[in-house]
Amino acid sequence: MLLIFVTCKKDSLTDSEELLEDFEEYIELDSHSSDYIYDQNNLHRFDLYINEENLQILNNDPAAENYVQGSLVFEGKTIKNVGIRYKGSVGAWVGCLSGINWTNPSGYKTCPKLSMKIKINWKDDKKFYGMKKLQFHSQNLDPSKMHERLGYYMYRNFGVIAPRSNHALVYINGVFNGVFANTENIDGPFTNKHFENPDGNLYKEVWPVDIFGESQEINYFIDGLKTNEEISDVSKIKKFSDQLGNVNNPMASSVVNNWIENELFLKTILVDRSIANDDGFLHFYHEGGKNYENHNYYWYEDPYLDKLQLIPWDLDNAFENLISDVNPVTPIKDEWYETSNGCEGFAFGIFNILQISAGCDKIIGSYSEYIDTYDSLDFAFKNELYNMPKINSLLDGWSNQIKDAVLEANQKYGAKEPSLQEWIDSINILKFSIEQSLN
Repeated sequence: MLLIFVTCKKDSLTDSEELLEDFEEYIELDSHSSDYIYDQNNLHRFDLYINEENLQILNNDPAAENYVQGSLVFEGKTIKNVGIRYKGSVGAWVGCLSGINWTNPSGYKTCPKLSMKIKINWKDDKKFYGMKKLQFHSQNLDPSKMHERLGYYMYRNFGVIAPRSNHALVYINGVFNGVFANTENIDGPFTNKHFENPDGNLYKEVWPVDIFGESQEINYFIDGLKTNEEISDVSKIKKFSDQLGNVNNPMASSVVNNWIENELFLKTILVDRSIANDDGFLHFYHEGGKNYENHNYYWYEDPYLDKLQLIPWDLDNAFENLISDVNPVTPIKDEWYETSNGCEGFAFGIFNILQISAGCDKIIGSYSEYIDTYDSLDFAFKNELYNMPKINSLLDGWSNQIKDAVLEANQKYGAKEPSLQEWIDSINILKFSIEQSLN
């Protein structure tokens, strides 16, 4: 059930606190479907109201990622007592915090907007259109404002379960904050919505075996749990980890095929490589010592079957390296099935960041025997979805949705937001890059 408030606005409102005093009468409504929030044909407006003290707490230390109390207003209805915080990673904070060390984000907010997470059930057990959280991604490093939405669209429409994403307008205390990617949070409501058996474990950024092919410790999986945390039963993924750890690389496919649906995982790899999602599960970064890890993915574990499914996440860097290494941190040297340097770490890119070939991993490497199937899927993907007529149609339609808002953001915040021409040029560069990658 969704608690909302009937609005009774005064003739004039002087500040956000006065506005919130007007919402007094509680009524209960059944939660509506989240499909409305992520409808590709809608550009929704979300209003956040935060008192000045709490807003200062957020702005003074965004990287702390601490929730403060606020209210969400949507289409004339308000939910009070929601948690609001900024969110990000090292890349998301670059150029937007006052601290000078970008590898250790700190300091106060310097960009007009930052990615935000809204926790609907922060104080009470309530939902918003069936969801517990909303996420608004700033797209500060993507002047086209299209990478995230287009990437998730490609995954989802090629049969890979992935977050829904569209654009949204966000206002804070009545002031336009900008155009955001409205991207679905991966959590319990997500698994309820997208999986036939929705009550299984959800894990964030835990890989079943380490880069040496050894099984992981049980606490590693417990720490990665995002649902069913109170039970902490990770025996199923631990079983897969142990089975995989007990076979050598040539025999890994016999284990992997029992746990991961073959064609679906090939589709996930295919879309990932097509959109150059170089900060995803196929990039194994050096994490110190002999350790290499990948990032930006979830696993969903079926509650009844010994099955795991990978869910892609965090596509803000997708499409950057399609035809050249635009992002100096993320370039991947190999094709996903190739191996370099005898499966030892090696430096690559202008920053000489250490990586190790994804093909050395027992899971990913086991799919190298399915290149013919991969090529057939690639043909279908390009024929159905990943072709310029389809991509131009999508980008043109979405551009028309947000054009006026992009102009308004630039007029309000100046050079900190792309001008209309810079935005148009960025979209054209995106189109050109995709077209060149297809040739």
